[in-house]
Amino acid sequence: MNSVPLILGIESTCDETGVALVRNRTLLTDVTATSMDQHVRFGGIIPEIASRAHLESFLPALDSALEQAGVKLSDVDAIACAAGPGLVGSLTVGITSAKGLAAALGVPLYGVNHVIGHLAIDMFEHGPLPDRFIGLVASGGHSNLLLIEDLPCSVVELGGTLDDAAGEAFDKVGRLMGLPYPAGPHMDRLAASAQDPDAIRFPRGLAAGKDKERYKYDFSFSGLKTAVSRYLIEHPEADHAEVAAAFSESINDSLTAKAVRAAVDSGCKVIVVGGGFAANSRLRSLLAERAGKQGIEVRIPPMRYCTDNGAQIAALGALLVEAGLPPSPADFGPDSGMELEQIYMS
Repeated sequence: MNSVPLILGIESTCDETGVALVRNRTLLTDVTATSMDQHVRFGGIIPEIASRAHLESFLPALDSALEQAGVKLSDVDAIACAAGPGLVGSLTVGITSAKGLAAALGVPLYGVNHVIGHLAIDMFEHGPLPDRFIGLVASGGHSNLLLIEDLPCSVVELGGTLDDAAGEAFDKVGRLMGLPYPAGPHMDRLAASAQDPDAIRFPRGLAAGKDKERYKYDFSFSGLKTAVSRYLIEHPEADHAEVAAAFSESINDSLTAKAVRAAVDSGCKVIVVGGGFAANSRLRSLLAERAGKQGIEVRIPPMRYCTDNGAQIAALGALLVEAGLPPSPADFGPDSGMELEQIYMS
């Protein structure tokens, strides 16, 4: 392996086919092909369609990434691919492609946790990650608080959602309000347009009584979804912008309050946010405000790196290679429910 290795990252957990190249902690190129348009009419991801799209998109994305970076496939020193969590079919396409390339090139292969990659990618925007920090992962499938004590070697899960994730809740409530899928961006814009964002108040899950201490780092959004549904039934003439603002405030109040509490309790001075829901404007502003009062820095990657992409996989792969960790065993397979404390297949 070269003294400054070239890392190829492959993402295929859901509906994005991502290919990226990283050298010396510098992102050379990141190419993403999405099949989202094929899922919109179904109101959600169809696994079979996503898998087929990965098969069709992978080689063109790989060719484009190599061309943009000005390198040859034979220049690659190590490969990282998403091993989970995600859709089994989609993961299988990426893993088998990565295994074929690794075998042909004779280079090590790392099957990584793509959720941890959502945090690792921040190093391309804000520089080296701190030794210890709180990771807030918020997406369609995850709402989790992680204590990162040494990435890529140690991740401790402090808490997570007991039911719906933040992005999932946004999609479900957006559907109730007649918004197109995915509803997150539409809900965000609608909430921002509310004339009186404080006109309605919805409950905060796990925020009262014994639940507040018993589940101090956990989230629950299914009751909130039910509360919104009932409100819309009881108030058919309600201003949807005000409903969206109140719903958004409830979720972001929970996410930010518990993230800051986790940082204070653990003595961490940095919170890194990752995942598709990290693009939410209210999350960004409220977390910055609350963390700032506690002297805590907030690091959030640019919006283009919040959704799934090859750069996050390459970033984590580069950290694993840099740390001198052994590659994944040759027989590893997809793990749709990969635990967040498992950084990679080892």
